Amino acid sequence: MAKIGYFLSSEQFGPKELVEQAKRAEDAGFDALWISDHFHPWLGEQGQSPFVWGVIGALSEATSLPVSTAVTCPTMRTHPAIIAQAAATAAVQLDGKFVLGVGSGEALNEHILGDPWPSVGVRLEMLEEAVDVIRLLHRGEEVSHHGLHYEVQDARIYTLPSEPVPIYVSGFGPQAVTLAGRIGDGYTLAMPDGELVKTFRDSGGGDKPVQAGTKVNWDADADAALDTAHRLWGNEGLPGQTAQILPRPQDFEALTPLVPKSTIAESIACGPDPDKHAAQVRSYLDADIDEVYVQQIGPDLDGFFSTWARDVLPQLRR
Repeated sequence: MAKIGYFLSSEQFGPKELVEQAKRAEDAGFDALWISDHFHPWLGEQGQSPFVWGVIGALSEATSLPVSTAVTCPTMRTHPAIIAQAAATAAVQLDGKFVLGVGSGEALNEHILGDPWPSVGVRLEMLEEAVDVIRLLHRGEEVSHHGLHYEVQDARIYTLPSEPVPIYVSGFGPQAVTLAGRIGDGYTLAMPDGELVKTFRDSGGGDKPVQAGTKVNWDADADAALDTAHRLWGNEGLPGQTAQILPRPQDFEALTPLVPKSTIAESIACGPDPDKHAAQVRSYLDADIDEVYVQQIGPDLDGFFSTWARDVLPQLRR
């Protein structure tokens, strides 16, 4: 049976709010948690960007649900050796119920130390080497690594889970998806694209797990729900490589007015109709995605959790 999880948005909610949402998600019957890893929000109005590893520590004491990062970039802003230590600690805190989701990142988060923003091919090359470094360190032995992009000297991680941390790789273009199939313990994406899933499986992913995230906005007023979704997440409708190359929230803010509400309405279920919410998740399940994580955008968390617990999750599990 497919797993339906809750998506904790670090761009939109502070650390205490995220922990509270996680507890409510567990009470409502969600199976697992996704949490984004950002330095900046996409838009200033989203308004948050807590340090994900601190939040994960709090989640480990607040809920019993598995947690995946969606996704961490282990290549520029944070050295892969540090990500290896953070992921190992998270896995210990969560009794092994932790997945490290990784990706090649966005300039929005990764440019902050002044590094140049490489081409897609170089970013994927860096990601592959970073994953190698993380896996080496997760063996628990002393590691010295002298690679094309990373140096590690005489490093050993002492706090380790009993089993290696699974590493799922994100990808939205053919190069990245092929890499995910070749090196990932699973695959992460953000759209119900069966062709991408097939590419992953045909590139070596086989029957490994595939995770995806989606957004909804439960509100008694469907028009108000769409207004909120467009205001807070209009960036999701921007085309091409925009999400990878723009460096600041204000750059996204300058472009999102060009995204029509109709574009957001096509990808985000807005309003109170439980069947519409369920249909959005089914589009992901129909694309051969094993785990779907859902974020509530708007402020009516009471309406969202009660409706999903009563009317949406049961029909998705029939």
